[in-house]
Amino acid sequence: MTISPSASPQVRAFAVTHRGILKVAVPMTLAYLSTPILGVVDTAVIGRLGDAALLGGIAVASILFDLVFTTFNFLRSGTTGLTAQALGADDDRELRATLLRALMLAALAGLAVLALHPLFLEPGLRLIGGSAEVTAAARRYFEIRILSSPLMLANYAILGWVLGLGRAGTGLALQTLLNGCNVALSIAFVVGLGWSVEGAAWATVLSELVACVAGLGTVAWIGRGGRWPSRAELLDATAFRRMMGVNRDIMIRSFSLLFAFAFFTRQSASQGDGILAANAILEKFFLVGGYFLDGLATAAEQLAGRAIGARYRPAFDRAVRLTSLWSFVLAALLAGFYGLFGPALIDMMTVSAGVRALAYTYLPWAAVTPLCGVLAFQMDGVFIGATWSREMRNMMLVSLAVYLLAFATLFPPLGNHGLWLSLEIFLGVRGLTLLALCGRRRDEAFAPA
Repeated sequence: MTISPSASPQVRAFAVTHRGILKVAVPMTLAYLSTPILGVVDTAVIGRLGDAALLGGIAVASILFDLVFTTFNFLRSGTTGLTAQALGADDDRELRATLLRALMLAALAGLAVLALHPLFLEPGLRLIGGSAEVTAAARRYFEIRILSSPLMLANYAILGWVLGLGRAGTGLALQTLLNGCNVALSIAFVVGLGWSVEGAAWATVLSELVACVAGLGTVAWIGRGGRWPSRAELLDATAFRRMMGVNRDIMIRSFSLLFAFAFFTRQSASQGDGILAANAILEKFFLVGGYFLDGLATAAEQLAGRAIGARYRPAFDRAVRLTSLWSFVLAALLAGFYGLFGPALIDMMTVSAGVRALAYTYLPWAAVTPLCGVLAFQMDGVFIGATWSREMRNMMLVSLAVYLLAFATLFPPLGNHGLWLSLEIFLGVRGLTLLALCGRRRDEAFAPA
């Protein structure tokens, strides 16, 4: 479909339906769920080599990559919000300009990571630790995979743009291509050719290249027939400042979230290996649940952003209402599933009787995390789509402070129960504070000009 060229500040009505929400949420849930499968395959193919140090090296290098590239998640979510608003305003040139600005930022950031990676690689390896063999394997893997940085960040921007247009099926296709290529090449390079961790790294680099080429071809096809922005429009200082401001706030929010879960892991480790292992297993329940809730959060991003751009409050209100409904239904189903089948899942993930017993004890906390966190996921989507990033950043920092205060109060008398309760409070406060601000920000956004 060609984007029709026109732009106007007038109200542009559009319908928000259950079908429209699921049209975005379902494909993106499948896309998000494909990511952990890739990690399982990488672990499995390296594991076939029979060298524990190689497995450890992959794990350590993956932690470093997660730390580095969490910084750049804004290239996906920020681009989605800005694109959806341009779509709602029917501003064809700004649609294209948003994509090109995001790709420019991705290229600059990717080249900066390539140039500066020695500054954080060695300190990171020392901080995480591991044997000399594990560190050597991690370094070999990292030095190759880092070459994909500009491609990976460009893929973030492209995915954000197609999601902002509401083309979740296209997003799913690109993610499936990326992860499918990675799986096939990992097996071919590691198992077939015996390239060890280097094979897994090169598989990722080539897969990012394939996905980037396919993504650029896809956006060129979507944008065919219209006029691309002039250089002056593309480099508009106000638009760049807005994009950078949104991206900065999302980056701070992402780092705060990363810190919260790193703190949880650290405090788990302080209680001994058994608690650490049990909490690590139970934390996976929340992370998998998050992949499901993220699909609906993406739908909230796209529809809320489009409503803001269209200046059509009924669509905004209905998008918030319907995505809330579906999110709470899904969270309740996940909580029920974990409550019923959690023990069986724990047994599948560990054979240690001691770890199993501890995980059973704390399973109720993991089971209710989707319900405690559902509003945070859904409101994040609304605020990202509306580009109310400053408020989202501030409420994340408030929630993080409450989390640390709750931990200091609850952990001494309650131990690991107090740690889990603090995490639930953190998730709940995030959602409730954003909800409290949503009405006021909505009234301001849709006030008569």
